[in-house]
Amino acid sequence: MLNWKLIFRLSLFGLFMGLTTVTLISSNVEPIFWFAIFIYCAYLIAKNCSSNYFLHGFLVSMANSLWITATHVIFYSSYMASHPEMTAMPVHGHPRLMILGMGPIFGAAFGLVLGLFAYIASKAFTFRKVYENDQ
Repeated sequence: MLNWKLIFRLSLFGLFMGLTTVTLISSNVEPIFWFAIFIYCAYLIAKNCSSNYFLHGFLVSMANSLWITATHVIFYSSYMASHPEMTAMPVHGHPRLMILGMGPIFGAAFGLVLGLFAYIASKAFTFRKVYENDQ
């Protein structure tokens, strides 16, 4: 059974990152933030779910991609002004459409990563419980 409340709550990291990457967080340090967020999300998924760890992680990233895509499209001018490297993308005429198209692709790709993190965290929790019971 999926914990939709947890998925939604963890997806708010996507809203936070979407808003902060518009002007505050540069693309150079963004991966550091995402790594910390993925570790924390994997921990919470492993701790609060009893099954479907990978699917929970995948769905969190898909929801993250919705928030991020929406904020980058809505605040497009500010986002592009603070991320000049994005203007080098080969887009003909409709860069917002590129953002809309790439959002789900990145969401799915990072969903595989977060899903794997959550699965590994669940195994670590299982190992810890077995070890504590043997003591």
